[in-house]
Amino acid sequence: MAELFLYRLSRLQAQAVAPLGRLCQARYGVSRREWRLIVVLARHGPVLSSELAELAQLDRARTSRIVTILVDMKLASREVIPSDRRHARVALTEQGRALYDEFLPEVVELNRQLLLALSPEEVQQLDALIDRLAERAAANLKALQVPKPT
Repeated sequence: MAELFLYRLSRLQAQAVAPLGRLCQARYGVSRREWRLIVVLARHGPVLSSELAELAQLDRARTSRIVTILVDMKLASREVIPSDRRHARVALTEQGRALYDEFLPEVVELNRQLLLALSPEEVQQLDALIDRLAERAAANLKALQVPKPT
């Protein structure tokens, strides 16, 4: 199991988010990645596009393409920074915020349904274990000392 842990985790993640992706696409015409950016913008407010990429854990080129889609859909706005035209601030529009507010309870319910497979004590344990694994993953990345891709 240990040698295939990341593979198993990736498979679980893919299976767990599939209903979310299908629901979001069917109801709102928004992909999972688009939804991810909507969530980041809802939680962090207007951010520079480079910050958005980092917060969403996507590369800058993909983030830029998704932002363009969200702007075209009128779910987000992009404002070029006058002092440095290479940078833009991205924010949710009222329509984007409304989509977030409408869909978030369904996302919360999907999460709740998934966690019904565990007892409340197991959910607490899982939460603590995820925190520990995240700390270890961050330490592993830092120790690797490889430049971050742009």
